[in-house]
Amino acid sequence: MLDIKWIRDNPAELDAALAKRGADPLSAELISLDERRRAAVQTLQDMQSRRNQASKEIGAAMAQKDTARAEALKAEVAEMKVTLPAKEEEERQLTAALNDALSRIPNIPLDDVPVGHDETGNVVTRTVGEKPTWNHEAREHFEIGEALGYMDFEGAAKLSGARFTVLKGQLARLERALGQFMIDLHTTEHGYTEVNPPLLVRDDAMYGTGQLPKFSEDLFQTTDGRWLIPTAEVPLTNLISGDILDQEKLPLRFTALTPCFRSEAGSAGRDTRGMLRQHQFMKCELVSITDAESAIAEHERMTACAEEVLKRLGLHFRTMTLCTGDMGFGARKTYDIEVWLPGQKAYREISSCSVCGDFQGRRMNARYRGKDDKATRFVHTLNGSGTAVGRAMIAVLENYLNADGSVSVPDVLQPYMGGLKTIEKA
Repeated sequence: MLDIKWIRDNPAELDAALAKRGADPLSAELISLDERRRAAVQTLQDMQSRRNQASKEIGAAMAQKDTARAEALKAEVAEMKVTLPAKEEEERQLTAALNDALSRIPNIPLDDVPVGHDETGNVVTRTVGEKPTWNHEAREHFEIGEALGYMDFEGAAKLSGARFTVLKGQLARLERALGQFMIDLHTTEHGYTEVNPPLLVRDDAMYGTGQLPKFSEDLFQTTDGRWLIPTAEVPLTNLISGDILDQEKLPLRFTALTPCFRSEAGSAGRDTRGMLRQHQFMKCELVSITDAESAIAEHERMTACAEEVLKRLGLHFRTMTLCTGDMGFGARKTYDIEVWLPGQKAYREISSCSVCGDFQGRRMNARYRGKDDKATRFVHTLNGSGTAVGRAMIAVLENYLNADGSVSVPDVLQPYMGGLKTIEKA
């Protein structure tokens, strides 16, 4: 969420930032709403002050035996008791309307983010490794998995419908191995603290990281009003919701390996075959809580941690800087890591690492204070995939496919696979 005071002071800057994102200007509308809210607040405060003053004057009038004035003052107080609730409700409604409007505005892109309308405006930042060269034909992951006998889409559809997968045998173990490898790497070498968070959260948690109110259709909600997490970013970031942290203890770095749940409401007809875009999937999430001065450097660090996963798996990838039109709602800058999939003959996103500034900190009312500071500041937050486990498995299957249809197990995963070097047909 953006600061309304900053918007009042920088209306042109807000509208220019929204234009970069392909959105209409909003500063005039927001400032007008804020002026109405502030006027309502002032009127309410004036009425409350006058009521308190009149109550004191009643006592003075009674002491002076000025019955007429005392009765007039009593009538004034009685009238305010009738009108005050309406003014209080007006102020509540205007405050709620302003907060709702502010909560739907995307974050302000950093100056070095490329301007563009969609993914065609993204810029390659670096490319790592080489595309595999074989004598045999590349195949897509679902062809490989079904031929091995370990990937069952019909069984999943019978249980749950479209966009679900049943993994069996060595592919179930491979997915588990990938997740364990990632979480071990981030906790033992990259300094993240492992967390096992709830998978169900309240409205406030979804609001704090920006999923609500704007993106409710992308989520799954339970019958008791809780939400299934679309990413562990939600519970990990909200661990510090409402807190005031000591600056010297920052950054905080959390990681979690969890199932994630997404309705994919806006993806009808996209990636319908295979397990690239699922309603339920495993992901290793990275979250950092920093001060304002450290956030940009932490963004580079986090991205490097995610890239290291792919380097150790021996996968070819490229890192993209997303343009303003393709960037997420809460991000100020985002790097997407795209892994090469030989079966698709395309790069596909496997990680997205974003720096959000104080956008989420303000929504969560999460702050920090320096050692010698009296005032507090909102924390800066970052999140990234380290990485999406299912997509990593897709990449392993397609990049490590052998001519006979078997799949070689990357060296770093073999200890997690009980020493297995090759996945062969069931």
